[in-house]
Amino acid sequence: MKPGLLILMFMLTCCLYTAAQHYPPAHGGNSVDSASKKVSQYDIADLYRQIIGKEPRGSFDSSKIKKGKVYISFIPAIGYTVQTTFTAVATANLSFYLDDKMTSNISTIYGSANFSLLHQIVIPVITNIWSKGNDFDFLGDYRYYVYPSVTYGLGGHTTTADADPIDYKYIRFYQQVAREVYPDLLLGVGYNLDYHYDIRETSIKPGEITDFEKYGLTSTSVSSGLSFNAIYDTRRNSNNPQGGWYGYLSIRPNLTYLGSDANWQSVYLEFRKYIKFPQNSHNVLAFWNFNWFTFGHAPYLDLPATAWETYANSSRGYVQDRFKGPSMLYLETEYRFQILNNGFMGGVVFANAQSIANYPSNTFDAVYPGFGAGLRFKINKFSNTNACIDYGIGLNGTRAFYLNLGEVF
Repeated sequence: MKPGLLILMFMLTCCLYTAAQHYPPAHGGNSVDSASKKVSQYDIADLYRQIIGKEPRGSFDSSKIKKGKVYISFIPAIGYTVQTTFTAVATANLSFYLDDKMTSNISTIYGSANFSLLHQIVIPVITNIWSKGNDFDFLGDYRYYVYPSVTYGLGGHTTTADADPIDYKYIRFYQQVAREVYPDLLLGVGYNLDYHYDIRETSIKPGEITDFEKYGLTSTSVSSGLSFNAIYDTRRNSNNPQGGWYGYLSIRPNLTYLGSDANWQSVYLEFRKYIKFPQNSHNVLAFWNFNWFTFGHAPYLDLPATAWETYANSSRGYVQDRFKGPSMLYLETEYRFQILNNGFMGGVVFANAQSIANYPSNTFDAVYPGFGAGLRFKINKFSNTNACIDYGIGLNGTRAFYLNLGEVF
């Protein structure tokens, strides 16, 4: 989801000279022919063809994207983060339209397999399937984790000295379906299961009582409940939005009669906005906000936490689970700009801020900012999918590289 990078960055950087020198854009930069809608673009497949002595594919024609054709993006890499150490990663994105691209959103299936030197196994599969005419949106999130890692306790005032090494296994099964009730507005229902097992602390000092133990450490935890959801989405390509709004509201009551350990509730509210800036460019100013609340006594591992939203892309500059509490507020802005006119390389600068509620008061009194920059490389020009390489910096010297397939948000 967000491993850092070593090999991929070096490989792509070495390829830049070839891409820029041997496949220049059409006269005038990113020229658009109003009759043919052809745009001069270049991606990693064109680079590969060039390396093996073949001509790059012809100019990209957005009007010829085929309904039902699957556009595949794939990245193998070796990464590093504080949470995972060195990790072997294989990430894939499958994108396709089930209807004419002018009348439907792009559907995506994201999957990855991550294996680290800490014996972590992380296998998520996340789906977002839009039916013909955007009448229905089918959302799936399925995961299997073997996850020795570190948690730091509860609230907004923990320090790295509070590090609590833990180990657990995790199965997630989320499935939602939403029906369009007004143009771009959908309402739906789903089922959500979080099952953690073989939970244990692995390195506790004699006499130490951790926040995890105070809150309620058990060897297993089950959260099982329905979700009631509202989606507003005017983006047409979630891989790399060029404009529009996205809003998402999910209300999830976890219920003992559905197998949950306890009755507790969560509310998740998210907004995103994308603005072309300048208006006639391919540069985008993007904003992201989510607010995540729990009510009742949620299991410790299901509490809102740093980089634990759906794609684990938030809070660049901080290790996953660095802050955890009963509620979380988050805001990020990012500016995405083109570096090469053929679209093969771009860049971003970003800044974010997170605030975690204290326990048990559920009050907010600390904000943790982060900032950084990154590069973008076009992996598939037909699905407009980029490889994203970012470097984030947080407070107190925290920093890390991040690798993503598709934009961070």
